[in-house]
Amino acid sequence: YMALGNERFVQQHMPQVSSERIEDVRRTLVRDYWNRRVDTRLDARTLITRVSEMCQRDLGLGGAAVVMEYIFGGCNALDEYSNFLTPDRYNDLFGSIQGELVGIGIEMKGEKGRGMHLVRVLLDSPAEAGGLLPEDYIVGIDGVSCRDLTTDDAAKLLRGNSGSVVRLEWETPEGTLRNGEFTRRRVQIHSITKAEIIDEQAGIGYIRMEGFQSSTTDELDEALRRLERRGMRALIWDLRSNPGGLLETAAAVLDRFVSDGVLVSTKGRSPDQNQVFRAHGYNTRTYPLVLIVDEDSASASEIVAGAIHDHHRGTIVGRKTYGKWSVQSIIHLPGETGLKLTTARFYSPDDQNYAGKGLRPDIEVPRPKDLRTTFYPGDSIDKMLADPDIDRAYEVLRTRLSQSGS
Repeated sequence: YMALGNERFVQQHMPQVSSERIEDVRRTLVRDYWNRRVDTRLDARTLITRVSEMCQRDLGLGGAAVVMEYIFGGCNALDEYSNFLTPDRYNDLFGSIQGELVGIGIEMKGEKGRGMHLVRVLLDSPAEAGGLLPEDYIVGIDGVSCRDLTTDDAAKLLRGNSGSVVRLEWETPEGTLRNGEFTRRRVQIHSITKAEIIDEQAGIGYIRMEGFQSSTTDELDEALRRLERRGMRALIWDLRSNPGGLLETAAAVLDRFVSDGVLVSTKGRSPDQNQVFRAHGYNTRTYPLVLIVDEDSASASEIVAGAIHDHHRGTIVGRKTYGKWSVQSIIHLPGETGLKLTTARFYSPDDQNYAGKGLRPDIEVPRPKDLRTTFYPGDSIDKMLADPDIDRAYEVLRTRLSQSGS
């Protein structure tokens, strides 16, 4: 019913069918199927078969499209994080977990009327080389306006084989229109995009982590070793705009900073979803730590924040986190599709769950309108310290080190 009222769905699947005929079918759906009780798998199969036959007969709409809409609707009715993974979404998800994709190297979110808001531009990517920056808006893809497209529709236009070219038009935050051509290629997704000593004398380091994927723990270990060789004695750990990732990776990186006790636990309906992750106490760092979070720090980022908070392991600076405290499991289906279903909730060491609320930092810093949280290799330390969150974290560590006599 909802799909038949969606203009994009109609244009894609039955552009020649009159609106009157579509409305007739919608009325039939409400009258004959809207409140029909479904108790068994056979009931569901019978209902979907009848609706598919009607849509094929009256609208020329293929049965596969009807079945897909029922799957989408069923998943969406569960909770906001459960959904059906089309082949494109399925491959994107596992590409992000494995740290590799083919494309131009961006993460984006559609904003109706504005276009595709660039949340992240990957390092060493065609997008970075071509001048795209976080907070820019893509407004055209190969001559097609994307100001009113959904994120999925724009992503379809951006996809292509390695070596193919896409032409983009984009708008900077200041309103300047730019355009250029980008050649798609294989891009590595790095979890850690910045690891620097920002104060040589005090030994204060900075690590920017943008995801929790299969390579994150190794990336963190290498970054810590490199900074420690340069004399790091205190760390700013930046998780702003980090949407999360693998639960096991969040526990593994926490193990580098928390020496004892529970790191995170999960509780679900089935026994295999009830897990407790504990610190191992091996090679644990004990130097002062400040964690930076914001309203887009979610899921695995919040696992880290919850453990740092409950173990009093460091100071949390920034803004209240997103509030996604649930675990999703992937059920593989034929044809490189799948279901992403919420199967458990996770809890901080003190058994707290901040779903829908988020975790408040110890020190709140108002978000400037023009804040950019991604820094590139050539960015200066002064530019980083002009960021109010980093500056506040830096002052916390300077005070802490001076009080301890370090």
